[in-house]
Amino acid sequence: MNRLIMAIATCAYVGKIPKAPGTWGSLAALLPWLLIKDLEFGSYCLILLTLFIVGFFVCGSAEKILDTPDAGCIVIDEVLGMFITLTLAPDNPAAWLAGFALFRVFDIFKPFPVSWFDTHIHGGIGIMMDDVAAGIYAFMTLQFFWWLLRLLM
Repeated sequence: MNRLIMAIATCAYVGKIPKAPGTWGSLAALLPWLLIKDLEFGSYCLILLTLFIVGFFVCGSAEKILDTPDAGCIVIDEVLGMFITLTLAPDNPAAWLAGFALFRVFDIFKPFPVSWFDTHIHGGIGIMMDDVAAGIYAFMTLQFFWWLLRLLM
C-alpha cells in the first residue's frame, strides 16, 4: 500500500527528480490535463474535487511514510494547482505555458494567503491548500491577461 501511496503522491515518481521537484510535478501535470481539458465543465470540476480529496489523503499518508512534513517529492498538489490554473484556459499552447509560469511564480513566492496555508495548515490539507490558492491566483491572472491581450489585438 505504501508503494501505491508514494506513486500517487509523487506523480508516478516525477517528484523524485532531484532538482526542482515542484517544477517537474507542475510540468508533468500538463499531460493528463491535455486529456481532460475539453471535458464538460461540471465533469472537469468533479475531477478537480476528486483530485483534491485523493491528494488530501495521499499527502497526509506520504508525510507519515517519509516522516517529513510537506516533503518536496510530494507533487500531487502541484498537479491540482496546475489543473486549477488551466481551468477554462484558451486552446492555445502559449496560454498553457503562461499558466505554467504563473503557477510556478505563485507557488514559489507564496503571496498571502498561499503563505498562510503553507505555514499554518499542516498535514494533507495544508499540502493541498497552498497549491489550491496558488492555482486560483494563477487562474485569475491568466484569465485577466488573456482577456487584456484579446482586447488589445
